[in-house]
Amino acid sequence: MAKSSTLSFVCQSCGEVHRKWSGQCAGCGEWNTLVEEAVSSAPGGLGQAKSGTKKSRLELVRLDDETETPPRHVIGVDELDRVFGGGLVPASATLIGGDPGIGKSTLLLQVAARLARNGLKTVYVSGEEAAAQIQERAKRLKVAGSPVELATETDLRKILAGLKAAKPEFVVIDSVQTLWSDSIEAAPGSVAQVRACAQELTRWAKTSGVALVLVGHVTKDGQIAGPRVVEHMVDTVFYFEGERGHQFRILRAVKNRFGPTDEIGIFEMHAYGLAPAREPSALFLSSDSEGASGGAVFAAMEGSRPVLCEVQALSAQTAYGTPRRSVVGWDGGRLAMLLAVFEARCGVSFAGHDVYLSVAGGYRMNEPAGDLAAAAALASSLADHPPPEKSVWFGEVALSGAVRPVARMEQRLKEAARLGFERAFVPDGSLSRIDGLTITPMQRLSDLTELFALDAN
Repeated sequence: MAKSSTLSFVCQSCGEVHRKWSGQCAGCGEWNTLVEEAVSSAPGGLGQAKSGTKKSRLELVRLDDETETPPRHVIGVDELDRVFGGGLVPASATLIGGDPGIGKSTLLLQVAARLARNGLKTVYVSGEEAAAQIQERAKRLKVAGSPVELATETDLRKILAGLKAAKPEFVVIDSVQTLWSDSIEAAPGSVAQVRACAQELTRWAKTSGVALVLVGHVTKDGQIAGPRVVEHMVDTVFYFEGERGHQFRILRAVKNRFGPTDEIGIFEMHAYGLAPAREPSALFLSSDSEGASGGAVFAAMEGSRPVLCEVQALSAQTAYGTPRRSVVGWDGGRLAMLLAVFEARCGVSFAGHDVYLSVAGGYRMNEPAGDLAAAAALASSLADHPPPEKSVWFGEVALSGAVRPVARMEQRLKEAARLGFERAFVPDGSLSRIDGLTITPMQRLSDLTELFALDAN
């Protein structure tokens, strides 16, 4: 029987399917994102297989059955192996997203070259660049001699046919938004095309035992372009972050079925590509702020790794009726909460001051433990008094003004002592003594205002 085709309207922002066109998507609220697409359907779908055939049976296994775990492909780069959870897993699909020009293609070309030198058959498929461009980049990265096989194609049917014939062990697709399938009547990059191509590639990777990496474009909001269902299809989702004005890059895991989701890999951009950072904390600390007011060093935790960064604040008399609040590298809502706690619990008001807060080096604080460091920077700036020399701060500030304990306090303190810090202002609690580090417990935010001699209004 011939295939039947029905028309539907699919949102190009969230993938919501509508039966008729409208100006606004009911799923995500975006305007003018509905595009008409033809959806083909054929009889004999699910449940139509002949009874008694092998394909119609559902194969069940017991939870306690012993299955052989395939060995991982160790990349050999500590930062990458840390994020992947020990290396690449065969028969897995990984999605990596990041801003344009951040270094996604550079990183993956270096990974492909290293794995190829280790004996894995590697294929790099690009839908954005010509082979000559990739070869030129390989020469600049000093990896042109690696046995990586290149292909430039966007037709999914040709790509799958070529990969099945080549039988690789590691494949990079750069990028999934450039692919198109002739079974979908939609433009490349549309929600339907991205969903269909990602599904076909993921299914092929699972059945062939190949470690597959898909590169994804991101929207202006920093989310991977296309339907969110793509992130559910794959096994691992990474975001490649960084500022173009800084030399460091962060590979952050947001989903990982084979490892931790709170680990990061830190890299430095050099003339010959990306290299693992030897001293991650040194990237986010400035050497010219010692003795100046408005700065505090925060001992953060990224997965199992402590990272030190500097929080800088500036408080100045406002020239307008409404004070300005500007935040870079932190949550603006937490800054508003912190200023409210200062006023309500400590009697210290920033009402007549513009407040600017920034995390140095382009780092972004994502944990509540940074509250005390931000509060110390704000208090230091308002009082125009520098914090104690070689001091480090961490702790969560509650709405009551109390400084609450945070996780992995001992690891944070050991890293601070290793880097030469001498004092630590931390939540009050049972802490073991750290050699070379004087620990000052902080019970309430008012202890901070007394330290900087801030007068209550």
